[in-house]
Amino acid sequence: MKIYRLHKKQNLPISLEQAWDFLSDPKNLKTITPDYMGFNILSGADRPMFAGQIIQYIVTPVLGIKTKWVTEITHVVDKHYFVDEQRFGPYALWHHKHFIKAIEGGVEMEDIIDYKVPFGIIGQLVHPFIVKPKLEEIFNYRTQKLEQLFGVHK
Repeated sequence: MKIYRLHKKQNLPISLEQAWDFLSDPKNLKTITPDYMGFNILSGADRPMFAGQIIQYIVTPVLGIKTKWVTEITHVVDKHYFVDEQRFGPYALWHHKHFIKAIEGGVEMEDIIDYKVPFGIIGQLVHPFIVKPKLEEIFNYRTQKLEQLFGVHK
C-alpha cells in the first residue's frame, strides 16, 4: 500500500482574515479549480465551515468521466488550519491539510495532501504518468489563480 504526498506552499499579499475567509468557504473551490474539471458543488456548502461538514461535488478529473466526490471537513481551527478527507470518490485515500499563517507582508498557505490511488499495482503504475501530473497541474492552476485574485507576495 503506497501512500503519496503532495506538498505545496504559497505566499499571498493579503491579511490572515482575508485568506481564511476565502479559503475556508467551500464555494470558492470552483473559482480555483480548472474549468475542464467540471467542478460542481451538489450540497453541503451552504454554511460556514465546521468540523463534521459533508460536502458533495461532481468532478471530471480524467477523460471526461464525471465522478461524485464526497468530503468531510474533519478539523477546523479558525484562521489556522482545516482538514478535509474524502469519504467517497476517486482516491483510495485522500487527506488534505490546509494551513495558513501570517508572515511579513501577507500570509503563507500550505497544502499537504496524503493520498492513495485505487486499483492496487495498476494504480501505482499509472500514478507517475496520470495522477501525479494531474494533481500538480491542478495545484499549479490554483497558485496562478490565487495570484490573479490577490496579487504576488513580494
